[in-house]
Amino acid sequence: MEISENNLTVVTEFFLLGFQGSRLLRNLLFLLFLIVYSLTLCGNLLIILLVSTSKILHTPMYFFISQLSISDILLSTNFIPNFFYVLLNNGAAITFVGCFTQLYFFCSAEACECYLLTVMSYDRYVAICNPLRYTSIMKNGFCIKLVVLSYFLGFSFSFVITFTSSTLYFCGTNIIDHLFCDLLPLLELSCSDTFIVHMELDILGVPILITPTIIIVVSYTYIVRAVLKISSSTGRQKVFSTCSSHLIVVSIFYGTMFTVYVVPTKGLTLSMGKILSLLYTVFTPLINPLIYSLRNKDIKKAAQGTIHRQ
Repeated sequence: MEISENNLTVVTEFFLLGFQGSRLLRNLLFLLFLIVYSLTLCGNLLIILLVSTSKILHTPMYFFISQLSISDILLSTNFIPNFFYVLLNNGAAITFVGCFTQLYFFCSAEACECYLLTVMSYDRYVAICNPLRYTSIMKNGFCIKLVVLSYFLGFSFSFVITFTSSTLYFCGTNIIDHLFCDLLPLLELSCSDTFIVHMELDILGVPILITPTIIIVVSYTYIVRAVLKISSSTGRQKVFSTCSSHLIVVSIFYGTMFTVYVVPTKGLTLSMGKILSLLYTVFTPLINPLIYSLRNKDIKKAAQGTIHRQ
């Protein structure tokens, strides 16, 4: 804390409470999340390695999957290591700069994942609805541009939100009853008028969340229509299986996001809010590579080929 010129206490660091409980409970949680984090890193790094080294995976779809793995690693690594420290110490302090740095990379990873999932839905739309033009549309250069644009928009929009939030005045309590520096708990601690930040969230929510959602819904509407036109049930199943994994990932990601940030949470307890936040910060990055690896014959084949070469 520091005393400003107006004799008001200014917050220079925050205190994250994390999960409060006995040492045994916190040690068990630490062990659980250590296993989850290790599996997350191994699973996503394996996908990145396979896509970069196996020729059968040198296609736009797998290129986008590898970029999604990079985003998942960024999301979990930004959160879990500091969460370990908070968990083992039954709460821990984090500097003002450190808190908003964590917020920035958290928002960036989430926004990038929204755009990457949108790009992947467009890729599946072209592959199923315009198969004859797929190779001419989804060229390597175009795919790279889509990924670069996804990262650029994600990091740029997140910078605007984070910078505006960091200029708010924090002069009261510095205790954040949460697992990490999330935006909504920080806004609740601010002594300033947060109208501008909420207005930015409403405005930027359109290109970050609403527009990608609309594109994904429209893409899958056309995909379903194209699949239903196929006469044989075997053909329909074969075509739809190429995008089923992506559809599952989209459902999990957007389901948790809308539950936490869009659906009213006034009736939720703080503990329930923390548990929900774990769904998209910890378990979604873990589940994504499992879904793509367990349901994908090409990735299984590439993994077997890599093992046999060793």
